[in-house]
Amino acid sequence: MKKVLRYVPSVTKTIIGCAIFAIGFNLFLQPGGLNAGGISGLAMILAHLLHLEHVGVITALMNIPLFLLAGTKIGKKFFCGSLLGMVCLSVFLEVIDFAPTLSFDPFLTTIYGGVICGAGLGLVFSSGYSTGGSDIIVRLLKKKWPNVPIGTINIVFDLTVALLTGIVYWDFARALYTGIATFISGQIIDAVVYRFDYSRVALIISKKSDEVALAIGKELNRGATFLHGEGVYSHSELKVILTAVKRQQLAELKELVVSIDPDAFIIVQEAHQVLGDGFSRYSKDSL
Repeated sequence: MKKVLRYVPSVTKTIIGCAIFAIGFNLFLQPGGLNAGGISGLAMILAHLLHLEHVGVITALMNIPLFLLAGTKIGKKFFCGSLLGMVCLSVFLEVIDFAPTLSFDPFLTTIYGGVICGAGLGLVFSSGYSTGGSDIIVRLLKKKWPNVPIGTINIVFDLTVALLTGIVYWDFARALYTGIATFISGQIIDAVVYRFDYSRVALIISKKSDEVALAIGKELNRGATFLHGEGVYSHSELKVILTAVKRQQLAELKELVVSIDPDAFIIVQEAHQVLGDGFSRYSKDSL
């Protein structure tokens, strides 16, 4: 039972993320002839060329060969999760397609469609799954180039779909809007996947470094490391404290340090994907 329950958060985020994407796609992008790239974007182009409806069904059919192709290259968990994402996205694209069509200025359609679709995909990616199709290809490319943000890979891949959109609809203004929507979507994906786990790294210079370091461990339950430095003018040796804390602990950290040494020098930097005790653990499947 515990083994099943541990998948509940990932499954829930995948379902919600697919619903959010479908809302952005059906209510904003599709009515304006725009798309967020990927297989759903290609399905929209194909539906236009063949004068077909039911983009969700076309999306599902186009996903089948990609799943067969990638089935041996991705893990069982990712495969099953992506299959769930594909089914949920196809269903939501069909269900929400019955919602009344909204008419907005093309620029507003581009912005809101890109933001909403990006938020949905980012939520799915953060669960460790995908919506199938091009997301599988993007995930495989991410394994090949682990230092490239997944949103950036997604942008490059989807810009091709944006170009095809302009060619098929013979409206390059629409292609440019699609390119903007794709870029926004990729940035939002990175924001959701990476920035929500931001922590803070602090460098603390204090004459009471030993006392401050002990207090950090006792009061904040965080580790600290001494870096050995030297004053430029005095040439005296000093201990620089390096510590990583959760974002919500930053105010408490500053208050704690100043209460011990009001003259302490504190440098705070943002950091994401802090790995280790008290933070997240490394996984070869992590984004």
